[in-house]
Amino acid sequence: MDPAAYVAALEANAIATDALSQAMPRERARWRPTPGAWSALEVVNHLADEEVEDFRARLDIVLHRPGETPPANDPEGWVGSRGYNGREFDESLARFLEERRRSLAWLRRLAAPDWSRSWSHPDGFALRAGDLLAAWAAHDLLHLRQLVELQYACRVADATPYGVAYAGDW
Repeated sequence: MDPAAYVAALEANAIATDALSQAMPRERARWRPTPGAWSALEVVNHLADEEVEDFRARLDIVLHRPGETPPANDPEGWVGSRGYNGREFDESLARFLEERRRSLAWLRRLAAPDWSRSWSHPDGFALRAGDLLAAWAAHDLLHLRQLVELQYACRVADATPYGVAYAGDW
């Protein structure tokens, strides 16, 4: 694994998240295309909280404080318990982008990190620092896909009485 490539991916993913989020009509930021689906606002707030309370925090503990147990987190539960869909979209996006800038600066300051250092996850497996870095970038992609799907569903819904079939198969 080339850690610098993953850091570069995290930077590019933030740019893509910003672009997809900016393109979302603000009146649709809280919109969920189906029951149980997340809105764009919920996705952005999830990314911001994961940035601070999951990936960066856990990677810091694995690299610098072995033996310390990372704090519990509940990303699925936070969507409701933290009222993500009641927040302001532009402030939420700005918060994610600022936290990502902090993460990138922190990652670039790491001096010869041992990516093989691990933490024993409560579910019974070893989670290495390199696993966390790779998962961080992959996690972004899952939510970028989600933002693309939300954009598409929004455009389909808002196109009435017109359709998007000419675009091709989704």
